[in-house]
Amino acid sequence: MARGPIFHAVAFSARRPWLLLCLGMALALLSIGYAATHFALTTNTSALISPDVDWRKNEAALNTAFPQLTDTTLAVIDGETPELAEAGAAALAERLAADRAHFRTVRRPDGGDYLARQGVMFESLADVRATTKSLITAQPLLGPLAADPSLRGIAGALGTMLTGVERGSAKLGDLDRPIRALDDALGKVAHGRPAYFSWQALFADGGGQQPPLRRLILAQPVLDFGALKPGEKAIAAIQAAAADLKLDAAHGVQVQVTGEVPLADEEFSTLEENIGLVGLVMALAMLVTLWFATRSGKIVLAIVATIVTGLVVTTAVGLAAVHTLNLISVAFIPLFVGLGVDFGIQISVRFNAERLDGAAIPQALERAAVALGAPLALAAAAIFLGFGAFLPTDYVGISELGIIAGLGMLVALALSITLLPALLVLLKPGKPTAEVGFAEAAPVDRWLHAHRRQVLWAFGLSMLGSIVLLPLVQFDFNPLHLRDPHGPAYRALSDLMRDPLRTPNTISVLATDADAARALADRVAKRPEVAQAIAIDSFIPADQPAKLALLQDASVLLDLTLNPFDSAPPPSDAETIAALRATQVQLERVAAGEPSDAADHARALATTLGEIAGAPLAIRARASDVLVPPLNVMLNQARALLQAEAVTRETLPPDIAADWLAKDGRARVQIFPRGDSNDNAVLASFTRAVRAVAPQATGLPVATQEAAKTVAWAFVQAGLLALVLVSLLLFLVLRDAKEVAFTLAPVVLSGFLTLGSCVLIGQPINFANIIAFPLLFGVGVAFHIYFVMAWRAGETDLLQSSLARAVLFSALATGSAFGALWLSAHPGTASMGKILVISLAWTLVCALIFEPALLGPPRVVAKKSGGKARPSRSTPTKATGKKPAAARRKPRPPSRR
Repeated sequence: MARGPIFHAVAFSARRPWLLLCLGMALALLSIGYAATHFALTTNTSALISPDVDWRKNEAALNTAFPQLTDTTLAVIDGETPELAEAGAAALAERLAADRAHFRTVRRPDGGDYLARQGVMFESLADVRATTKSLITAQPLLGPLAADPSLRGIAGALGTMLTGVERGSAKLGDLDRPIRALDDALGKVAHGRPAYFSWQALFADGGGQQPPLRRLILAQPVLDFGALKPGEKAIAAIQAAAADLKLDAAHGVQVQVTGEVPLADEEFSTLEENIGLVGLVMALAMLVTLWFATRSGKIVLAIVATIVTGLVVTTAVGLAAVHTLNLISVAFIPLFVGLGVDFGIQISVRFNAERLDGAAIPQALERAAVALGAPLALAAAAIFLGFGAFLPTDYVGISELGIIAGLGMLVALALSITLLPALLVLLKPGKPTAEVGFAEAAPVDRWLHAHRRQVLWAFGLSMLGSIVLLPLVQFDFNPLHLRDPHGPAYRALSDLMRDPLRTPNTISVLATDADAARALADRVAKRPEVAQAIAIDSFIPADQPAKLALLQDASVLLDLTLNPFDSAPPPSDAETIAALRATQVQLERVAAGEPSDAADHARALATTLGEIAGAPLAIRARASDVLVPPLNVMLNQARALLQAEAVTRETLPPDIAADWLAKDGRARVQIFPRGDSNDNAVLASFTRAVRAVAPQATGLPVATQEAAKTVAWAFVQAGLLALVLVSLLLFLVLRDAKEVAFTLAPVVLSGFLTLGSCVLIGQPINFANIIAFPLLFGVGVAFHIYFVMAWRAGETDLLQSSLARAVLFSALATGSAFGALWLSAHPGTASMGKILVISLAWTLVCALIFEPALLGPPRVVAKKSGGKARPSRSTPTKATGKKPAAARRKPRPPSRR
């Protein structure tokens, strides 16, 4: 066999190991220095797809027109009562708006001054009529409460109403709702249990829309894309503000944080969660497998040192090539390690085989270089072209991964034929004491030769079955399904998604102006897949004259009631006790002798008021905290809604108008799906329906589905291109189309079998585990090149060879190490580990069973000088790991077909 550049590189390294070691260390140090000073990692997932595809252009146009809607964080405030939710949201929004270090904008999409005044106008005319009626009905109670918003005033207001019962102008049953509500809350206070009271809910029982228990704050945080979690500081600021404002369960309020920024940060936290365990399992699996492959700790050390050096150099080369790593391109690490381990194992196992035949270390390395030089070079070139096939795709993340991983293969090959031989010479590993190949596999070899046709039929049927299953392969385009469902941000989002009008899975369309936006909203709202379409005119209430007339009538009646000229000063504790006692007596008097539920409730409240009056001051303070703050919230809201006025597009508040009307006059339409917005089928149907009306639509449902198509097409495009490029390379080297097919057919087969297995176990392909397929391609191409080139060199009994040992342990090292990703707490990473294990298992089966059966006996040709047959292209080498025929002095005839 010719001695090519790889032989000379190995021979030079073996003769001057110290020089190579020093050069390797210098290269590693330079690479570390470069990587340390130039390292950049972006966690911005929007950078993973080319900005030149149509849907990204639509997305960019919307983001440019409305930049305040990008990179948002949503604070969800849930209260035990509507007043607690409103007060908590108002206080938290005010605190966050003042924090300019962490937040660029802070808005309340369902609250604030405008909606406090105009919110009632967006209700139906019947609801507005019911709301005003309930306020007017409550006027006898509202007057005293507004004049004296204290525990004393509440007791006095109830007493005033009881006076009306005593005079016959009202019935006790008319007061049953407030009496029961007050007794329930104050009874809990008296007995030391958590208590909450809602005046809004109390008045809403009389009619009108039920007040919400949830409020939202939409913030645009200051992000640090150089950090693994860009929004971590802003999220911490929200949590700190909520804690400082006592917005917690102990005070009847829950604050959750979700949105695209917290969800992304939470995903990285999940990745970090048990990374130590995963890393430890990976390292142990790799080291144990390497030891079983080489049976030498020194050889393991040499391989690991070579891989670590190569990884450092590849990182520096990758940064120089792409400047900034992204969340996909960092996957060059498992790709490099998996394929770098293969090169190291191939050389080391063959080195051991030569050592077993009696060669000294330098000679063993040279012989290994002669035998493996061409296969290693061809494998590295094929893998380089395979990864390079991703360059023309629109999937920027995988394109940059292809650049780094392809260059990494060249680095891995270069170090495997320079640094690794030098380390082996310096470490002086001992001579193997046992057969390097698998002599035990002789029966399998014979069985494969005897049953070759049946084996090929079995694999052919398996491939046919996998092809039949291909239409059932699921590609889960929903990125939410890759996240930890138990994460706080994910739980909050899942909760929001139950309300179709709060879901983030909305579509936005950029219209030419406000009139076009209104027309589009009206048209798309008629589709059955659409729950609601909102444009700027949606903030202009309908039936304004009729509603304003109702509100103005109520304002005339209630203005002095809600805004008294004189307000009572804060009461002393003695005055509060006196008021409670007076109302207690009045309740007992009114209920005396009346056999009704209302009377029973009145007597119960009288007892509770007596307990509160006779309790320590802290109990009355607690009662005041339960009743008075929500009273003030309710009174302020009642005052605000009576100030509603006519609204036009021109009089909308600037902060609201800016979210719907861009500075250049273009207008936004937001469209909400009908049904479960977390269901892929619902989202797909919703997206199709909207894009049928507005092809330029964008938003999360469009982005996720179009990204899925972009990613899937990128892999199809790259796969076809890689197949063509690698086929051409193999044909140029092998000069035989049949041998090219022998090399690539098992790779294609293992891919189909992997996809078929995914269907059978119900594992969808997603954005994370699809990264396993480039590794499958690289490892598969390398393995089958080794076997084909050994076969064409005349090797027989491939399963007994040192090559089979190297392939087996290379696959086990990669599979067991990166199969540890299956243990990750991150669902996407765990699915990647699962696919890696499945794909490598099929790659190994195809390499060790299908490939030998496909190849059959080595091709034989007649000698020019005689009629005896000999193996084609070269004489047999030591791929079997046994002594050569000349050394055994017993010639072995070539195998027959």
